[in-house]
Amino acid sequence: MSETRTWSGETPVARDGRARLWWEIAIVLGLSLGQSAVYSIVTIVDRSTQSTPLSDQTAQVNPSQSSREVFDFLYQVLGNLFPLFAVALVIYLLWQPQRSGFRRIGFDLTRPARDLGGGALLFLVIGVPGILFYAVTRLLGITVAVQASPLDAHWWTVPVLILAALRAALQEEVIVVGYLFTRLRQLGWGKWTIIIAAALLRGSYHLYQGFGPFVGNAIMGVVFGWCYTRWGRVMPLVVAHTIIDIVSFVGYPLAVAWWPSIFA
Repeated sequence: MSETRTWSGETPVARDGRARLWWEIAIVLGLSLGQSAVYSIVTIVDRSTQSTPLSDQTAQVNPSQSSREVFDFLYQVLGNLFPLFAVALVIYLLWQPQRSGFRRIGFDLTRPARDLGGGALLFLVIGVPGILFYAVTRLLGITVAVQASPLDAHWWTVPVLILAALRAALQEEVIVVGYLFTRLRQLGWGKWTIIIAAALLRGSYHLYQGFGPFVGNAIMGVVFGWCYTRWGRVMPLVVAHTIIDIVSFVGYPLAVAWWPSIFA
């Protein structure tokens, strides 16, 4: 059976079982990225109704959590580890008697070379243009200045930023793609309806950064969703997303130094 048929072959549930799936989806999203989407929507309404233009506002990513280094480190690590329980939850919910949740969404190590190659290709197709898109939308004034932690804050700053990149990749790709695509397919949704709905969700929880990141991440969601329906595997998406976020988090201070008028 091909990977494409593996994804599209999810058997729709009976009508009397759909209510349970909808409740399950609502609970999962309410505990994870759906909650982030609601907060982001409220935030963009707040930002858009202030007298200060969006281009003059800032949004912090991975900000310091304490003035004392040891507690800052602990808060940062815990803040990146606990959201992964939602990832574990959806893998558990997708588990079948003869098929693990990992295998069902292609989140395993059975095809490492192909997954790494696909992830690197997606980074080139989405990640590089995405960084340029952020710069353009900053110049257009529809995106706030996204501030990441300076690299020289502590000896552990870069490892924690890499952990944050991995956490974000696992959250978004396993939950929004692997889990949500599977459940919506079981509810009888068509391929492109699922892709567009998931892409809009992906864009919505980035709205706190402005309208530019909403559009950019929605486009990313369409491309990633289409790739998942073709490959039937989440792993290359996780690889690509991790690389994109590492470049964004770790490369941000360099971008500020080189192009302060855009990124500062």
